[in-house]
Amino acid sequence: MSSGGCSSDAPGGGGDSSSSSSPAPSPARAADKEKQREKARVSRTSLILWHAHQNDVAAVRKLLEEDRSLVHARDYDNRTPLHVASLHGWIDVARCLIDHGADVNAQDRWKNTPLADAEGAKKYNMVELLKSYGGLSYGQNGSHFEPKPVPPPLPNKCDWEIDPSELDFSNSHIIGKGSFGEILRACWRGTPVAVKRILPSLSDDRLVIQDFRHEVNLLVKLRHPNIVQFLGAVTERKPLMLITEYLRGGDLHQYLKEKGSLSPSTAINFALDMARGMAYLHNEPNVIIHRDLKPRNVLLVNSSADHLKVGDFGLSKLIRVQNSHDVYKMTGETGSYRYMAPEVFKHRKYDKKVDVFSFAMILYEMLEGDPPMSNYEPYEAAKYVAEGNRPIFRSKGYIQDLRDLTEQCWAADMNKRPSFLEILKRLEKIKETLHSDHHWSLFNA
Repeated sequence: MSSGGCSSDAPGGGGDSSSSSSPAPSPARAADKEKQREKARVSRTSLILWHAHQNDVAAVRKLLEEDRSLVHARDYDNRTPLHVASLHGWIDVARCLIDHGADVNAQDRWKNTPLADAEGAKKYNMVELLKSYGGLSYGQNGSHFEPKPVPPPLPNKCDWEIDPSELDFSNSHIIGKGSFGEILRACWRGTPVAVKRILPSLSDDRLVIQDFRHEVNLLVKLRHPNIVQFLGAVTERKPLMLITEYLRGGDLHQYLKEKGSLSPSTAINFALDMARGMAYLHNEPNVIIHRDLKPRNVLLVNSSADHLKVGDFGLSKLIRVQNSHDVYKMTGETGSYRYMAPEVFKHRKYDKKVDVFSFAMILYEMLEGDPPMSNYEPYEAAKYVAEGNRPIFRSKGYIQDLRDLTEQCWAADMNKRPSFLEILKRLEKIKETLHSDHHWSLFNA
């Protein structure tokens, strides 16, 4: 078969059968043939984009086998079939296109890559697939749906960039440790602060840097009395550091370990503070799901334990909600097993109600004095809960309204769990009833 023939270019497929002595085609006829070729090319481009949109992997494969160059087809917005598949989360179509040589970092007219589209559409399985093939998140993060361009997450110079020479570690001590690094108490311009410092060995790890930048970008936007206040970050030098206010009271985990069960009055006040912070985070349309709400990530403002603040947003996710019933495809065992919602443990779709479940487990622990499922190892506890079991109420004088609220918050069906705004209303009512009662001996029995 001749590689130089042109018979396959025309839509009808038949070549010119005239002999070599035939006169050369007229300019008009040549122009007509070029138009037909262009029409055929446009038609095939439309077809592959359409089949990619329809999740028809067989049709996409057939077109690519006929003409491999179609993998680079572009529409009027410079979007490739891989952009289309990524936006809709069609994994099989994307794999087929990548196998045929699709450019995972092609950019459309908004400068979005397929990965940026997948992130913008919250197609998390697609995000993982594209990253595994070297996909990068250029552009506006799928923001061609947005009327305004989204600014880059971290400008080079910003008012919160802290010069590391301003941080005084001379009297510092470690207040927390993790796989990423450590949290230290230090001083910044004479003020005690908490510094999350990334291990130098991880400072070049792409995923660690990505998570660090994500947390910084999230914290910059948060302003609430019950959320740990972000003060600044070191992003231009190593080690990378994130600086927040220092809360003298330590974390709720340590407090409960020392105090045991709390009085209903204290437990309700603590629960109100947590619920206020979480109601702020869950505010639509920009919902922040904490995904790791547990006593270690709830901090006491001072040693008098007057107030609580929610902290540690390393695992949080900012979700743009189109409507209040959106469910996000964010699967995987994210967070701490003992406080983990069953849908997360089972790798199911989940939404912001995972935080409500974790809140219920903390409320139980404050009232009972023991962590939920304390006789189980954390993983076994999560497995036991995922099978439909729940912690047992043992304390005497348990307030029925609080027990009812806790049980609703850890409902197996996430749609039956109340929102934090509803939880706030319920807690306020229980608090009013408590104050009008004054039968404290009943609760301390």
